[in-house]
Amino acid sequence: MRKNFRYFRYLVLLLILLFVIVHEYQVEDRVTSWAETLQVQVFAINGDGRPATDKYIKGLKLADFKPIENFVNKEAKRYGIPIDAIKINYGGELKSGPPQPPRQASVLNNILWSLHFRGWALYQSYRNHRESLDINLFISYYDTGTTKSLRHSVGLQRGLIGLINGFASKNYNGSNNVVIAHELMHTMGASDKYDQLNMPVHPGGFADPYLEPLYPQYLAEVMGGRIPISANRARIPEKLGQVVIGAYSAAEIGWYVQ
Repeated sequence: MRKNFRYFRYLVLLLILLFVIVHEYQVEDRVTSWAETLQVQVFAINGDGRPATDKYIKGLKLADFKPIENFVNKEAKRYGIPIDAIKINYGGELKSGPPQPPRQASVLNNILWSLHFRGWALYQSYRNHRESLDINLFISYYDTGTTKSLRHSVGLQRGLIGLINGFASKNYNGSNNVVIAHELMHTMGASDKYDQLNMPVHPGGFADPYLEPLYPQYLAEVMGGRIPISANRARIPEKLGQVVIGAYSAAEIGWYVQ
């Protein structure tokens, strides 16, 4: 009986994988062509179940995420994209929390989690809107009164989904949007450009890699994540006004200077 259940479970996972792969293939062609505006859906989740987090989420509105849309579209035009690259949609709060990445990372655990997350994300998108938009981002918020650091956020290109952790405070709206934009870029094909010490790598992780002298930089490259002040110091940008999409990241998502 237990053996049959295990086979049934594998069959369900394979069916989910097949459905997700077909869906992703259809959307990824649109993502890389930049022939039309990509629809990005943002959902909010109470990550710690605390009343302060709940109050913060209830106050969220589309305007809180619009800076991400404005940032990406402004940068897209700088690279000659003739249309708005993305449009942000706010799907409201989800009561169901996403599967968390495995704490003990291994190839198998990561594959199983990725499959679980992709199936969960697709289900939530259809369940809440009866359609799946191009990219779905799930933001888990945490009370700043009890949480001082957050788990690493994740954006999956194979899946066009992101799991982002943010602080439930208006004081962090700007920095939250920087993280959301970073993970959004991952879903579109951009790679990280920082080292194991979270220092931006030169040249791709620098907003102005040919500045003389090289330090200090005045802006952050979105995939570098920080503003390099010196060879061993960098600070976190507080808002998207302090961030650009560098040429290396732009090329990875199919943007080229015209």
